[in-house]
Amino acid sequence: MVKHRSHRPVVAIIGGGFTGAALAANLARNTAGRAVDIVVFEPRARLGAGLAYDTFDPAHRINVPAARMSLVPDDPDDFLHWLAAEGEPRDDPDALAEDGNLYPRRAVFGRYVSDFIAPHLKAGQVHHRRERVGQIVRVGDQWRGHADGGTDILADIPIVATTHPAPCAPQNIAKVLAGHPRYVADSTLQGAQSVIRGDDRVLVIGNGLTAADVIASLRRSGHRGPITAISRRGLRSRGHATTAQEPFGDFVTEPPQTARSLLRQVRIALQQAPAEGRSWHAVFDALRAQGGDIWRALPIAERKRLVRHLRPYWDVHRFRVAPQIDAVIAQGLEHGDVRVLGGSIGKIDHDGETIAAEVRHRHTGKREQLVFDACVITTGPAHTGILRSQRWLADLADAGYLQLDTVGLGLACDEQSRATNRDGNGDDTLFIAGPLARGTFGELMGLPQVNDHAIFVADQIAQRLARQSRFRAAAKTA
Repeated sequence: MVKHRSHRPVVAIIGGGFTGAALAANLARNTAGRAVDIVVFEPRARLGAGLAYDTFDPAHRINVPAARMSLVPDDPDDFLHWLAAEGEPRDDPDALAEDGNLYPRRAVFGRYVSDFIAPHLKAGQVHHRRERVGQIVRVGDQWRGHADGGTDILADIPIVATTHPAPCAPQNIAKVLAGHPRYVADSTLQGAQSVIRGDDRVLVIGNGLTAADVIASLRRSGHRGPITAISRRGLRSRGHATTAQEPFGDFVTEPPQTARSLLRQVRIALQQAPAEGRSWHAVFDALRAQGGDIWRALPIAERKRLVRHLRPYWDVHRFRVAPQIDAVIAQGLEHGDVRVLGGSIGKIDHDGETIAAEVRHRHTGKREQLVFDACVITTGPAHTGILRSQRWLADLADAGYLQLDTVGLGLACDEQSRATNRDGNGDDTLFIAGPLARGTFGELMGLPQVNDHAIFVADQIAQRLARQSRFRAAAKTA
């Protein structure tokens, strides 16, 4: 067992993907010259890659132009400068899209984030523990954590910086297809699609960014069989505008107080945009940029209504696919070897390795019998299962320190990103960072917003540590 004990304040960041790495780097910068131990628990070899960027599939690309992926708010070209210095993107002639923007492979961006935090690791300001946290318990004013590699740590401030849990397949599908050799329950796992053969007829459950990645990856690997992607509404993620546009629309000067009034304002902006030479992309870019203010102006009941009724439409316009991936899907739709359906799976069964599924079409009610050889689940994360997705989260919830947010997007926290306990009170020593804080902060899925939130949380913790240091100094001289 490795005991991490320190006379200095200890900040333990659980999760070393993009959020955890950005948070650790900014906290190290904010506390430079002060005695603070920053420990990041992340089982992957590199910090910063996480689930999103820990992929070497050449079909997986960033879905935002490289010019908008900087980790340094004051230097929007930082990622572009890094690419030039590294000679990237190399061996990737398709990285430059027809719109003139670079969309490098996601693994390249993961290296950029890793390099961003590397100086702080080298200087000893940040410590990387390649372990998974198994348990966290309250010990007085501190928190004791145990990790699977044997590390035992006493932390002053733990920060939940983990990602969403894995997708959850519909129960009828999971029950029937469990054990099928070409049933892929979690397509985000490395090599998950390798079980699919070149001519297999593939059923994809879900139609968002992950589904687009799956289709592009299959086609790049030489898969030739037909692909059917089904979701309740049959909406697929849209592509980017062909030319750069400034955001269009003001949704915060007179912030809407209901989901209906927000929808009305968006529709008006969409009608006005063409006269200004803008497309719908510009309106949704404005919504994204103003998302936090819009969200905070809405009462809880209206946030719930927004999530329940409008989130699918927001997702397919907000989360856009890279042009290279969009082209693969568009070609498949044109040729007829890719289908995108709106509807639901009724009865599903398999005879040996052949999967028979009854599809009920959303708009016509027509039932269609389809046959497949493989099934891939690409539904969104199982938000309601967050607290049971890892033992330490469940333990904190059972002890009353964590709870789901009231909107159903993540974990409850206050405006300072402090975890709120079952009594609704924020805890000065327990923070939520990244997408799991969406219920309070709204738009926290796009990289710029997650990066801004990481900077915000780092500032909150640095200020708290500074106050704590001044209090201790005053106590010594009293």
